[in-house]
Amino acid sequence: MCQFHQIKIIQRYLTKKPDLQAGKELLELVKLLTQTDKESFLLSFACWHEKWDEFLRERSKDRLTGKTHYIHKRLRSAYLSLKHNMPYLWTWSDYIQIGIPNTNNVLEGKFADLKTKLRNHNGLSKRTREVFIDHYFKQTFR
Repeated sequence: MCQFHQIKIIQRYLTKKPDLQAGKELLELVKLLTQTDKESFLLSFACWHEKWDEFLRERSKDRLTGKTHYIHKRLRSAYLSLKHNMPYLWTWSDYIQIGIPNTNNVLEGKFADLKTKLRNHNGLSKRTREVFIDHYFKQTFR
């Protein structure tokens, strides 16, 4: 998982200027993702969760149906997204010898180039497209 895209996912859930203090703190923490090491970030994330755990679990009850739902849905979604993707955010540092970047900017640039080339050849059959793409990657990543 690209760290840049994880930050953008969190920003979508919380907005760039969250109202809740918990959201403000989580957003500030996530902005440090690309500038800190794994252990420091995990410790900070655990501290944030410990501080706001009860707040995240707050529920309200619908008077008509009797069902309960979480009050801070978007904050919970941001937290759960980060928690779920945490093992994948540090692949680049876990396998430093391979030289994986912490963002996928280079890869996205390659895909943009490929899309442009495919648009220029929009009449290709499915099989020919597959051969074209295969050849493109073999030439690009030699």
